[in-house]
Amino acid sequence: CLHPDFTYAAVKTDSQGILILAKELVKDVMEITGIHEYEVIAELSAVDLEKKVCKHPIYDRDSLIILGDHVTLDAGTGCVHTAPGHGADDHIVGKRYGLECYSPVEDNGVFSADVEEFGGQFIFKANENINAKLESLGLLLRNDNMSHSYPHCWRCKKPVIYRATPQWFISMDKLDLRKNSLEEINNVKWIPSWGRERIYSMIENRPDWCLSRQRSWGVPIPVFHCKSCKDVYVTRESVDKIHALFTEHSSDVWFDKDAEFLMPEGAVCDKCGSKEFTKDHNILDVWFDSGVSHAAVLEEREELQRPADLYLEGSDQHRGWFHSSLLTAVGRTGHAPYKAVLTHGFVVDENGRKMSKSVGNVVAPESVIKQYGADVLRLWAASADYRQDVSISNNIIKQLSDAYRRIRNTCRFMLGNFGDFDIASDMQPISEMSELDRFILHRLHQVVDRALKSYDSFEFHTIYHTLQNFCVVDLSSFYLDIIKDRLYASAPDDPARRDAQTVMAVILDAVVRIMAPILPFTADEIFAHMPKAGNTAESIHLEPMVQLDPAWKDNTLAEKWENIRALRSEVTKALEEARTRKLIGHPLDAKLSIMLPDTELKTIVQGLEEPLHDIFIVSQAAVVDALDESDTVYQGKEIEGLAIAVEKAVGEKCDRCWRFDTTIGDDADHPAACERCAAVLKEIA
Repeated sequence: CLHPDFTYAAVKTDSQGILILAKELVKDVMEITGIHEYEVIAELSAVDLEKKVCKHPIYDRDSLIILGDHVTLDAGTGCVHTAPGHGADDHIVGKRYGLECYSPVEDNGVFSADVEEFGGQFIFKANENINAKLESLGLLLRNDNMSHSYPHCWRCKKPVIYRATPQWFISMDKLDLRKNSLEEINNVKWIPSWGRERIYSMIENRPDWCLSRQRSWGVPIPVFHCKSCKDVYVTRESVDKIHALFTEHSSDVWFDKDAEFLMPEGAVCDKCGSKEFTKDHNILDVWFDSGVSHAAVLEEREELQRPADLYLEGSDQHRGWFHSSLLTAVGRTGHAPYKAVLTHGFVVDENGRKMSKSVGNVVAPESVIKQYGADVLRLWAASADYRQDVSISNNIIKQLSDAYRRIRNTCRFMLGNFGDFDIASDMQPISEMSELDRFILHRLHQVVDRALKSYDSFEFHTIYHTLQNFCVVDLSSFYLDIIKDRLYASAPDDPARRDAQTVMAVILDAVVRIMAPILPFTADEIFAHMPKAGNTAESIHLEPMVQLDPAWKDNTLAEKWENIRALRSEVTKALEEARTRKLIGHPLDAKLSIMLPDTELKTIVQGLEEPLHDIFIVSQAAVVDALDESDTVYQGKEIEGLAIAVEKAVGEKCDRCWRFDTTIGDDADHPAACERCAAVLKEIA
């Protein structure tokens, strides 16, 4: 083999005739071989010598001159012996020129019997005999030792050689496996979408699949080889017998028994008639093992069907499990084994470093479960955007534990208000409820809609953030905060109280179904204590997913109440300032005078059905056209033109509802209660 870019010299010598060497190495070679009388009679390009035929130095056969980029000028002559069966570079360049992949070395390291003069000799010991043969023919210019980078055994450190051996392959193109697999890739949903391009390019450019591996453990390739002619023996009878033996004894029987025991009786080689066989000693590529799991799982279990809804693994599996599963399924059935493939990143610490015991940043799942419970660990998994690497640390887990408690406590509050509520008799029609009740159901509609879409697209972190935001912002800090007075101070059968209980029942039923796949233990615990209708399953996990109810949706009402929420936010800031100035302690100590700008907001507030003091959770509240100059006024920060005066509420504090009222003492039977509470107490009595 010559380098295509080198210039070669024809060197005339008295003792060796004409030698062809790389031009740059002529002087060095002549000095090393001790040839002092020589003449360069011609210069040749490598291309001029390509495909010329030379005589083999030992055997009566021709040798082809070929070109390869792996030839160097570091040492030697610039002309390199090429053995396609004993080196990667040699194999590649030999294949280009159609050379036979000849590898005459047996498994025990000796030359094959058909190697003339050297058959049966150990390869390294045969070197001396080969050199002696060349010298006897007058063809050995120099025999010397040199230091050369070549593979050695990683355990015993002895030199080894490259050796091409027969392997088992699956062709990517003979039966259009590559073409069909690429077509099937387009029928799969890839999450994230870049997964499609990644696996497509891998399948598009991959070579044939080498199925065999040379290891002493694994799943064997159940074929036999004729001892005489090496021909492969595999028949329907031999495969059926191996299947029966594997079923009875496991695949270990292949390693425990000899070929005679494993083969069908009377087996004869079709090629040479021999009756002596050896087992194939290769095992299957482990990716083939995992790649055919779809056949072992989806087809063997009655409750499952193919294709699978989802394959889930890390981003490295585009060249692994996703890849081998696709090829084996398309080759066997013509279709991909999965409808969707979801790829996630790897778990790292909060600083983006991989988990390492030596670094000490490993967070053990069992320790998280022991301290916080399994649902907190599951919430961590659901809260992360898995499309990137996922961070975990004790601090992150603690933050998620706090978020989990807020969700749990919100549900617990609602559960605590169903003691006298019967689903069958106390549920109220949504159409007759107050605007506040219908607004929170509209927000529930948005939450359910987003959660269902997120489940369909496997965006679990969106579900977590949506659920947490709904529980904390919409429920705890807004709706449930406002309706506490209704729940605690109204008469048990007050329609407004029953409306609130109905809304909470609807909300809790939806929320527990949304959280069930992510927080299964918490959801089941909540479900066990919820008010239920007659035909209800024992577990939330036997119930269907929540469905959108069009009766919840009211976009016009939602737009109106988002304005009210913005005003409520400003009122909260005004109350906080008054508390800082020690004008009030609790918000129920306050009386509000609100001057609104002449905008749509003023029209909305003036047309409200709900009393302002209920929405803002104060004792008294009113919209005014002007504020007293002596009042300390809060100027709106988010709503331009808004002004709010906070002062001490008028009247005395009711012992029951804690509101200040001028009617305290009017009822002789309940002198410490306001007029409303006194009436409720009489009704209860």
